Order: sequence, then structure tokens, then C-alpha cells
Amino acid sequence: MAEPQDVAAAIESGSCALGIEFGSTRIKAVLVDPTNAPVAVGTHDWENSYVDGHWTYAEEEVWEGLAACYASLKADVAARHGVRLRRLASMGVSAMMHGYLALDAEGRLLVPFRTWRDTTTTQAAHQLTDLLSFHIPERWSVSHVWQAVLDGEEHVGRIASLTTLAGLVHLRLTGEHALSVGDASGMFPIDSSTRDYDRAMLDAFDELAASRGVPWRLEDLLPRVLVAGERAGTLTPEGARLLDAEGELEPGCPLCPAEGDAGTGMIATNSVAPRTGNVSAGTSVFSMVVLERPLSDQKVPEIDLVTTPVGDAVAMVHCNNCTSDINAWVELLCEFGALMGQEPDRGEAFTRLFELALAGDADGGGVVSLPFVSGETVMGIQTGYPLLLRTPTARLTLANLMRSSIMAAFGALAAGNVVLRREGVAIDRLYGHGGIFKTPKVAQSLLAAALEAPVTVMDTASEGGAWGQAVAANYLVRKAEGQSLAEYLDAEVFGGVGSTTLEPDAADVEGYRAFLDRFRRANEAEAAAERSMAEA
Repeated sequence: MAEPQDVAAAIESGSCALGIEFGSTRIKAVLVDPTNAPVAVGTHDWENSYVDGHWTYAEEEVWEGLAACYASLKADVAARHGVRLRRLASMGVSAMMHGYLALDAEGRLLVPFRTWRDTTTTQAAHQLTDLLSFHIPERWSVSHVWQAVLDGEEHVGRIASLTTLAGLVHLRLTGEHALSVGDASGMFPIDSSTRDYDRAMLDAFDELAASRGVPWRLEDLLPRVLVAGERAGTLTPEGARLLDAEGELEPGCPLCPAEGDAGTGMIATNSVAPRTGNVSAGTSVFSMVVLERPLSDQKVPEIDLVTTPVGDAVAMVHCNNCTSDINAWVELLCEFGALMGQEPDRGEAFTRLFELALAGDADGGGVVSLPFVSGETVMGIQTGYPLLLRTPTARLTLANLMRSSIMAAFGALAAGNVVLRREGVAIDRLYGHGGIFKTPKVAQSLLAAALEAPVTVMDTASEGGAWGQAVAANYLVRKAEGQSLAEYLDAEVFGGVGSTTLEPDAADVEGYRAFLDRFRRANEAEAAAERSMAEA
């Protein structure tokens, strides 16, 4: 870390880069110095809503949240360094991937944002998978737009462009309709040889759409595709004012391509080279493994084929549910503590309960959690109903409740990765990042057991995707001639970063296998609950 006076001088001279990421529960901004060290942070909490059958965020929440997050960053800069943030060397925006943002010719949203959490596109996803002989997930943008066509939604004929949440914010900041190849790969399949949308698949989709009387071609709606290191536009005066309501931020800095949270996770864990991978765990959880060869079957329903920020093929297992149910249990236990006159600190409660999980039985003691707050495609669930099941002889202890809840957070991910192992995909390094890894060794050891692979957590794991996008912004303006993203990360970012690696413990692996078998069986009760509640 540079000396305080050097950091203040870097900020005042406009030598720092900014990354902003829209997560599912928090918008975060990270300012980094030229060495990629974080020097200030801003945050703003927000939450999705379930409206008219869709998971969404209101558009005004996007812009209010962006401004509030940047204001929080400015306040942190002033408090830490005693200077005002007025200029940037570069910046970038990232956000939750996938979903549906359809704009008219004036750039206005035609329907409220439909997020990755939606599971309303099953018919479209199945049709497109068959048409393209390529697994098209329900949450991908192309599934959403095709479902809107199938449902005869009124707005379809007026669509002028489609984008993601990161793409929308980038558009407002720069006027450029463009995306990183990584984020674009969650809209429509990418051909890694061209680093662009797959031409044959575009033609097949457009032929199908024309048969339904659709008045546009998909390629005319999709954002321009860029790779990491390419300039994706410049901060306009309007964009600067959107960020900084006080009007102090100068326009003109370059922006790196707008990225998805999967891409920033790969950057934040140095997992962009073949045979590297990472697990990002938050409200959702997904694993990403960079492939050294194509999969033999590109229609495997548990595996999504996306790309790194430079366009290399990635096998992704994406699950909609991870920490939400754990959070609910911890809140319930804290409420009980308050009832007994002992108001607990939330952070300490999480730490102690996570540590207690390691004292539980290796298989959870017969306690099985199904943490499906929303639908879970990997497990065949359309609408989530969180359940806690236990055998009549189960040991229902607090340790087993916490252990089974953490193991269940990785349950769908483990089921999907069984398929990946059958494909013979090799992994040299697997990194974990996200808040669930904050308590040392707990979630890390259980994830190693779930995936039957060593898991590394870096000292930077808590920095998250906003930091990853700030690194991408720095790469845009500071890379050496011909320096690849992987080379830049190795040389300039992760050379001296500490880390902890845990090998899977044999007893934990055996216990997790038993838990996963119960988890799969209990999923039949989840499916029954879904049918019963739908009938009700």
C-alpha cells in the first residue's frame, strides 16, 4: 500500500480507477490506485421485488442506487484521505448477468427489468436449446425475448435494443450500446474463435423469429461485443452528472467494457486462464471453469457455456439460491437472542454460528435444508419454497442446522458439478470468493468436500466484483503493449497476494456424499410442495 500522501496525490491527479458493481443486494464502488490496491469504498443496499410474476428492480432504484453508492464513495475518499474525488483515470461498470432489459427507439424501458432470478421462460429455453443444439438457460436474455414473443406480449414489436443491467448503466454513462464478451455470453451464445455472437445460431434464431412475424433481427438489437482491454466509450457530461449529483466529477475518462458478475469474479480470483476456476457465492452461487477443449455435449442442462472477459470458453454451473436461507436462519436466531434480552451483534452471530457448523456431524446428522427462495433450474424447481426436513432419528442440533444449511447452499452446485466431472474437465486451481467465505475455513472446507477438489481463498476474496472491475479498468489504461489479461493479473495484481488452500477432507467428502443423496431425495418433497402450493 502506498503512503497516505501518495494515495491522496493519486486521487487528486486523477490516477485512480473506479469499479462499480450492481449485486443482488448491494451496489458497491471500489476506487483503486495505479497498483490496483483499494483506497476507498462506497456502498448502497438494495433488494429485488416480486411484482406481477417477475423478480425485478424498479428503474428509479438503479439510478438512485448508483448516485447513492458514488456519494458513499466520495465520503469515504474525503474521510480517509482528506481530498475531493473529481477525476478518474478510467472506470467500469459490472452487474448481475442475464435477465431482460428491452428498450424502445428512445432508449426507454418497455417493461420492468426481469432479473436472472426469473424462471418464467422454460418453454422458450427448451425450444431454443433444441433449435440451436446448445444449452440455452432460462435466465439468458434470448430466452426472455423469445418467451415474450411466444406469449404475444404487446411490446415485442417496439423493441429497438436489448441489454443487461451493466449494459444499461454503461449506455447511460457513455451513450455506447456495448458489452464485454463475458456479459454478452449470458445474452446469446458466443463463438470463441471470433469473440462475437455465433453467426449460424443468430441466423437460425432470426429464421424462427421471422416465422412468427417478428419485425426485427436479433443481431440488430444486441450490444456490440468487446473484450477486456478494449475501450468501450468515454464518460459523458450527462453520465458524470448521473454518477455525481454534486457535479464535481469531470467527464472524459475512458470506460472498459461493461461486465457481468461472473467475469469480474474471474478477474478478482485470477481465474481467466484455461484449467482455472472459481466459485462465486452470494445470493446465488456459480462455479466457472475455463475450458481447454470444447465439451463433448453442448446441450447438458446443468452446464452453461459462457466466456471469460477475453472470450475463452467457460463451463458454468449456475444456481439461483445460496445464502438467502442461511441469512433467514441467522436472523431468526438473533431474534430469539433479543427475546432473551441478549441483542447479538449480527457479524459476531454469523461468525460464531459458522464456526459451530464444523462441530456438526459430517453428513448433517440427518438434517436436510432445501434453501430454494426462488426457482432452482439445476434441481428442476420452478418456484422456490424453502424447506427443512429431517429423518425421525436425525440429530437436530444447532451445529447440524448450521452445517446442513451451509452444505445445502452448495447442494445444487455440487449436483451440477458431478456432471462436469463426468465430462473429464480438468481444474488446476479453484478459488472461492464471496461473503460466505468471510469466516475462515468453514464454508471453504465444506465447498471442498462438495466439489471434491481443493479450494483456495485469497486474502483479496472479500474485495469482490467491484474490485475486479476496477482492475479491468486499470488494465484498459495501464497494460503493456501486447500484455494479455492473464499476464497482467499475474504480474501486476496477484504476485504478492496471500491465500489459503484447503484440500477436501476424506471424512467430509464421505459425509457430503451422504448429505447430497438426501438432498436429491428431499428435492422430491420440494417438487411436491411446489405442485401443492401452485394448486392452492
